[in-house]
Amino acid sequence: MSAVSVLVNRDAEGLAHAVAARFITRLVDVQSTGKVAQVVLTGGRVAAVVYRAVAESPARHAIDWRRVEFWWGDERFLPDGDPERNETQNREALLSHVDVDPARVHPIPADSGQGAEAAATAYAAELKAAMGSGDQDGVPTFDVLMLGVGPDGHVASLFPGFAQLKVTDVAAVAVHDSPKPPPTRVSLTLPALDRAREVWFVVSGEDKAHAVGQALSGGDVPAAQPKGLDRTLWLVDEAAAQELPGS
Repeated sequence: MSAVSVLVNRDAEGLAHAVAARFITRLVDVQSTGKVAQVVLTGGRVAAVVYRAVAESPARHAIDWRRVEFWWGDERFLPDGDPERNETQNREALLSHVDVDPARVHPIPADSGQGAEAAATAYAAELKAAMGSGDQDGVPTFDVLMLGVGPDGHVASLFPGFAQLKVTDVAAVAVHDSPKPPPTRVSLTLPALDRAREVWFVVSGEDKAHAVGQALSGGDVPAAQPKGLDRTLWLVDEAAAQELPGS
């Protein structure tokens, strides 16, 4: 696993635009090798600004969007099209503004009455079907995986003290009784989150500062665990960086 790097931007707006530029560059670099880029999207307030900035950037035209596979790290288990779903927010901010191949967009199943466990099983099967030679832990090797961090140090929908943190035999799990609404979710597991060339934590706000400090000092929070195979980046603003180790 890779060493951890921390890059601090002045404020949330500057952070979002810096991440957007980095995201575009990363996809261009991956596609320059002839690969179809594998991307894991996240939700949250900063991610929405990041994806809008990507959609508005003239540099987006350097990407062949039809050769990008889109996955999600977690999802709120709500009906299709619900405005609180990460998929809905990400489509509104980015995916509806670029020429994606619908067959390469892989949302976590919505709540249509089948239950979150069935949705997690279906998503794990879809991830497994996309594996290539050399891939492990039931998922394709992602090129960039973006994560937000909660004030409690959770990532995706893996919350402190929850049993799902110990699941290692499947790529996706149902989560019930989430401490933040909605209570039911579907999340990738830690082994799946570790299968990315680059893992990016994108975090802003003073309310996240303690969680960032805990994660980067090896504290017992979920955000301390995911690492990229090649690179692990913490992309934060000054407010979220207030409790960095050594600060």
